[in-house]
Amino acid sequence: MRSRRLLTATLLVALAAFPLAAPAAAADYERVLNGTFETGSPDPWWSSAGVTNRVTGGELCAAVTGGTTNPWDALVGQNGVPFETGQSYTFSFDAHATTAQPVTAAAGESVSPYRGIASQQFTLSPVKQRFSFTFTSTLDFPDAGNGQVAFQLGGQAADNTICVDNVSVIGGVKPPGGVNPNPAKKVQVDLVAYVPGLPKRATLVSTATTPQTWTLRDSAGTAVATGQSTPKGADATSGDPVHLIDFSSFDTAGTGYTLSVGEDSSFPFDISADPVKRLRYDSLAFFYHQRSGTPIEAQYVGDEYARPAGHINVAPNQGDNNVPCRADLACGYTLDVRGGWYDAGDHGKYVVNGGIATWQLLNAYERATRVGDASAYRDGALNIPEKANGVPDLLDEARWEADFLLKMQAPDGMAHHKIHDANWTALPTRPELDDQPRRLSATSTAATLNLAAVAAQGARLWKTIDAAYSAQLLAAARKAYTAAKANPAKLAEPNDGTGGGAYSDDTVSDEFYWAASELYATTGDAAYRTDVTASPHYKAASLNRGGFHWGGTAPLGDITLALVPTELPAADVAAIKSAFATVADQHLTAMADMGYAAPYDNSTAGYVWGSNSTVLNNAQVLALAHDFTGAAKYREGVFEALHYILGRNPLSTSYVAGYGDQAMTNAHHRFWARQNDPTLPIAPPGSLSGGPNSALQDPVAQRLLTGCPQQKCWVDDIGAYSVNEVAINWNSALAWVSGWAAEKSTPPVPPAADCEVSFTAGRWPDGLSAQVKITNTGKTAWTDWTLGFSLPGTQRVTSGWSAQWSQTGRDVTAASMSWNGSVKPGKSVHIGFNGSGAGADPTVFVVNGRTCKTP
Repeated sequence: MRSRRLLTATLLVALAAFPLAAPAAAADYERVLNGTFETGSPDPWWSSAGVTNRVTGGELCAAVTGGTTNPWDALVGQNGVPFETGQSYTFSFDAHATTAQPVTAAAGESVSPYRGIASQQFTLSPVKQRFSFTFTSTLDFPDAGNGQVAFQLGGQAADNTICVDNVSVIGGVKPPGGVNPNPAKKVQVDLVAYVPGLPKRATLVSTATTPQTWTLRDSAGTAVATGQSTPKGADATSGDPVHLIDFSSFDTAGTGYTLSVGEDSSFPFDISADPVKRLRYDSLAFFYHQRSGTPIEAQYVGDEYARPAGHINVAPNQGDNNVPCRADLACGYTLDVRGGWYDAGDHGKYVVNGGIATWQLLNAYERATRVGDASAYRDGALNIPEKANGVPDLLDEARWEADFLLKMQAPDGMAHHKIHDANWTALPTRPELDDQPRRLSATSTAATLNLAAVAAQGARLWKTIDAAYSAQLLAAARKAYTAAKANPAKLAEPNDGTGGGAYSDDTVSDEFYWAASELYATTGDAAYRTDVTASPHYKAASLNRGGFHWGGTAPLGDITLALVPTELPAADVAAIKSAFATVADQHLTAMADMGYAAPYDNSTAGYVWGSNSTVLNNAQVLALAHDFTGAAKYREGVFEALHYILGRNPLSTSYVAGYGDQAMTNAHHRFWARQNDPTLPIAPPGSLSGGPNSALQDPVAQRLLTGCPQQKCWVDDIGAYSVNEVAINWNSALAWVSGWAAEKSTPPVPPAADCEVSFTAGRWPDGLSAQVKITNTGKTAWTDWTLGFSLPGTQRVTSGWSAQWSQTGRDVTAASMSWNGSVKPGKSVHIGFNGSGAGADPTVFVVNGRTCKTP
């Protein structure tokens, strides 16, 4: 929607000279998107000032304010419509009006000088009629350029409502669509930065079957390194013939580096840890921008992004102060659901998205306090209104949504699934100018368990910070969990998609496991422990390369059980941690064969809506595998995932706004909508695009990207909501991973050894019997311990004593028993096992994450 204006008075005169032509016989290529409005959304149809678009009864109905002078003073239209010079087109539509009036249908140019192609006036009545006219294009807008169709609805004294349906522009000889219009480089790099001390890899697009010479240049153009690429061949996911370039040997910090092969050069990039540290905070700033029910103040975001509070019952808002249920639900009460974060590019607020997003922010803090560095999230770290209240800022931001989740709890303890406008909000619409009524959808088991999980998690984290709030959260969590068990199959309606996404989920056993895990970790109650251990998801049974998301939350429970000390058997906790390493290894194996390395499994569904969040959630799995094992390969894998997100991909695009020379700009968003309205801002730095979606689930993507290879199914267009929307649960993934990466952007210091392990074994041709002595050489007593080592050759543990033994491949784990977990400084514990097979003694032993000394 580059412009909402189409025709001026002068243009109307010019159009009268255009002759009508016979219909084209070559092909019936449809030029208009979403002309039947079957999606329930008006996108990508826009409306001018004084006109409100809504899809009602399967039609696009425009409420037009009267008192305008000219027909073009009130418009409904669509941009990006392709036309070809000299080709014939037929423009047809169904229409009716509450009050009879003339309406002009027009085709022309969407940007200055707004040249016209054709127009014709029709008189509408309250009875729906079919209208049609044919014309020959005098302008050329191929491949969805600056062409436009519009309905002129103005020039009437009184208000009126005009409805259209089955809008179609058929004709031309070239089918609309094609490849992504964004320019791509042949040398693909992270457009932002590579961290010193870590691998530095790039992708060359080349059909050459022999190694190619690459050159790394500094900002002055001086060659600082050179080498040879490694041909990899055809990359099916991107459609590119690729080579790998590894320039890890060069490690000098600096800015403005470029990598070139022959005449082809990459976008510039830095070698520095600073950008990822900045991204940690920009990705979190996204959530303040998305706050509902409070002014977004210039002192925190700058004048461009400042706006009044949205949805607080200040006209024209109808507000969130006392929101009723949908009329067909008749719940008999209203709720005050002010606050929270707008979920995505619209003004809806969804509990199942808010749940995982809040959990992910809280988990970033909890993980940092237990195995990392929480100082990055201290009070004053973020530029938000609460930055001087004595509470860590990450908790302050998460509380904004946690409070909203509490408000969505119904009197019976269940939680409403979502709250949003009665109809899809027009694009663009500033939050404070949204005049639609707000409605609660039904309560659901999934939403209730999201509330239970996050509230229980929050109760744990706020216990020493705000005891009263902690108690409030825990009470809500218990009530919600009890309500969910009483209503175990109250599923969200899959057809509840008018005005907001349905977010239906027909399996909630994962949410039960997640919520029980959080409640058990917080309370230690036996009933919750029973639900945890009896779940089919226990011990990371659901963790795989597909990752986790709002509809698949079982791994969130696993992460909590792995991080938070409980009375679960040490072997079970070790099994959870081992599962993260196993899946992380699967990712690394797959990434080694990819042209553009990313932890993503496209083997079943291709690239899906929000694929970038899946990449980052899987990067969180890699990060936790590093936390649990200390293995450097997993740390490197996390940064490879960030390189993909930040530009080392087949579109040479950083999917994070404000990061890199070719970064996402035109997010699908009602306020960050400069593409539609030049007075509005673009997406702020740190906002993550949803990323490639090979299903092409919006009209703009369908027009522009038909036939795209999976990783290239993306376009930076505000109308392409299935590939370029933003969402809180996508940015929470970016915030978690970039925060972890910022912490790990300097070489890790190995923890000081506080253990010694001696290993002796008696062997025979096909077996062994081993004795292991573990000594606490530190200054602190152990309450439990876990030993890990690898058995070379074909050796397998067949039985053991004084420990809980398990083996996966060559990796052996021994966990303490209830009676020998406590080991004081200077004391030892003796364990052993019998085994089969042949091989040498293990050489590296790890106890509680630390590599031990050996005699």
